[in-house]
Amino acid sequence: MRRWATLLILLLEPLLLADLCTAARNKPIRIGALSDSWGPTPGVVGLRDGLQELGYRENQDFVIGVRFTQGDIAALPQAARELVKQGIDILFTNNPAPARAAQKASAKIPIVFYGAGDPIGLGLIKSFARPGGNVTGVEDLDLELDSKRLEIFKEMIPGLTRVWFPYDRSDSFSAVQAKSFRDSARRLGIRLTEKPIANLQEAQAAFANLTRDEAHGVMVPRSLSFNIPGLAVEATAQKRIPTMFFGPWYVDQGGIVSYGPDFYKSGRQAARLVDKILKGTPPGEIPVEVNNSIEFVINLKAATALGIKIAPEALYRATRVIR
Repeated sequence: MRRWATLLILLLEPLLLADLCTAARNKPIRIGALSDSWGPTPGVVGLRDGLQELGYRENQDFVIGVRFTQGDIAALPQAARELVKQGIDILFTNNPAPARAAQKASAKIPIVFYGAGDPIGLGLIKSFARPGGNVTGVEDLDLELDSKRLEIFKEMIPGLTRVWFPYDRSDSFSAVQAKSFRDSARRLGIRLTEKPIANLQEAQAAFANLTRDEAHGVMVPRSLSFNIPGLAVEATAQKRIPTMFFGPWYVDQGGIVSYGPDFYKSGRQAARLVDKILKGTPPGEIPVEVNNSIEFVINLKAATALGIKIAPEALYRATRVIR
């Protein structure tokens, strides 16, 4: 079977993949990466590297185009429809909202997700063993990790009893996360303050008015809606309030701690699923895989500079400590 080729990441908005098809004489397989981020994600890089490891030759076999909405999840459905109109062969998504937008945009084009949060609850798949439809992917069991995140947060920040959880009230998965944190907080003896947010201006105002008396720490939602994770990083520096993230990128930018999957490895795992699809297996017959590679990252440098104390036991357990 002839193999297609190439990974070309284009930071275009909107992305004109139809032009790429015309330019590519070998008619490469076109993978459209749909994201609510601000650019290519670690998972996209992992997908590229994973496909290269499987023998797909860069610049000859397939093209990946990135379409991102910069925290605007309301723009995802239109972005997904545009990718479909442009003749995408495979849709690749990160996070729950992009995965749902891709599913609504096409019932025929294969969809490979990573980090969909609750793929069965959101209606993306029927089961992990036999997803059904045109969807498969790599899951990180985010809801299960939420409970552990809150537990770790309490252990590592001495005196943490009040936690703030801001989230986009229109995002269904964030609402599910809120319930998960609510149940965990009750068990851990933490007072959780939920802050449903309607728009970017409201998010900015909520963070501007946040005080250390109101919250000893902030739990950051998985969704990138309204740039809530970015605002949380700013709150760390400006308010000296510890922040717990779902992945290490924001900790590298100044957040205090993250506990979650290695998204780069999720992308590499997804490459195997894409390979199976290219070889003829329907996505609905490809079992959803789980990324069990979990990272616990602490930014000790930022914490020390801001006077935030970290329990020594947490530092011993961390996968990586930024000093």
